[in-house]
Amino acid sequence: MPPKALILLEGSKMGTGQLYVQAAKRLGLQPIVLSADPAQYDYLATENIEAIRVDTDDLDALIREVSRLRATYDIAGITGLPNPGEAVYATVAKLCRHFGLPGPDPASIEQCCDKFNQRQLLVEAGVPVPAYRLAANATEVESAAAEIGLPVILKPAVGNGSGGVRLCRDAEELAEHTIGLLGGTYTWETSPTILVEEFAEGPYFVADVMGNRVIGIGAGKFGPPPHFVYDEYTYPAQLTDEQQAQIVDVSLSCLRALDLEWGPTNIELRWTERGPVVIEVNPRLAGTPDPQLIHLAHGVDLVTQHIKLVVGDEWDLRRRHSQTASVRFLIPDRDGTLDRIDGADQAANVPGVAEVKWYVKLKAPLIKKGDCRDCIGHVIAASPTAAQTSAILQRAVDSITWSITPYPTIDE
Repeated sequence: MPPKALILLEGSKMGTGQLYVQAAKRLGLQPIVLSADPAQYDYLATENIEAIRVDTDDLDALIREVSRLRATYDIAGITGLPNPGEAVYATVAKLCRHFGLPGPDPASIEQCCDKFNQRQLLVEAGVPVPAYRLAANATEVESAAAEIGLPVILKPAVGNGSGGVRLCRDAEELAEHTIGLLGGTYTWETSPTILVEEFAEGPYFVADVMGNRVIGIGAGKFGPPPHFVYDEYTYPAQLTDEQQAQIVDVSLSCLRALDLEWGPTNIELRWTERGPVVIEVNPRLAGTPDPQLIHLAHGVDLVTQHIKLVVGDEWDLRRRHSQTASVRFLIPDRDGTLDRIDGADQAANVPGVAEVKWYVKLKAPLIKKGDCRDCIGHVIAASPTAAQTSAILQRAVDSITWSITPYPTIDE
């Protein structure tokens, strides 16, 4: 019999890709990665994984490559990694449909990729979302902001990882970021269209869903505005029973509105004066380190269970224990060259620390972009209580130091 293989579209530099590869191996599957640039994923060599270079934006090329692989392997399933974003999942869905494999509905995934379209569908279903307008130029941005009222959020209508997302608190910030988005400094995935959105003020939460079941609700904190760079995440969020029930109810309403009751979904919310307001619905598993945090907090391995669904096996989403798991992201305060990291081993040896991970290497050039790419690493800790986990995390983070050599300035 030919070996059973799991096709993984693209990968992840931040850790989730390696989790998928390791989980596939544990399930007796041969992981095969299709990527436009396999060399960017260091773990492929470490795990001795077959990687094939192919244009992952070209559906026909992918179909040809998977067809070729079927001569050697029993292709059990196809999926994509969380970090590249929704576009990868839309392609995955089309591949699964073409080869008759379990997978999400391509139309359901594609309608979520456009944030404006997504909001229209949510509003039609009565799901609470921030006020929003679509704009194609500076005049339309200014008009939309005037209608909604400052402060507003400006974001690309299609994108992920908080790329191009800014809080604009006054007319000057609004004009500056509009120029940045439309003036060539931002790389657009599609034709330039901007979502102008009410700033929903309140604590930030995220609901992680598999199928039609909310597996965990986490609380997140961001660094200083106007950017939305994650600083810390904690699972489970400290919620009242009423808050928990409302977030679950709104999350399930999102699934029905967007026809997303197959596989993983990640829903971002703010708790405002009018209760939970949906910021964004991502039709995919959240990237690192959400799966690790949920595993530590609840004993549910979302990566493994996702793979089981993808290959047609029965999954098991039962919680096995209850702890508090938190992550602190390591974020530099300046641009430059990372020339020293100290204390990582000491941090990893703090009792209760589950992982210390770096996304970059020494001598790497660092350029702050105001999105998730600013993070250079993370520390994860878990314990029976929130207070204890917080103390463990702080002790570990305090032991880590690094130095960055600023880029030389050019004298006028």
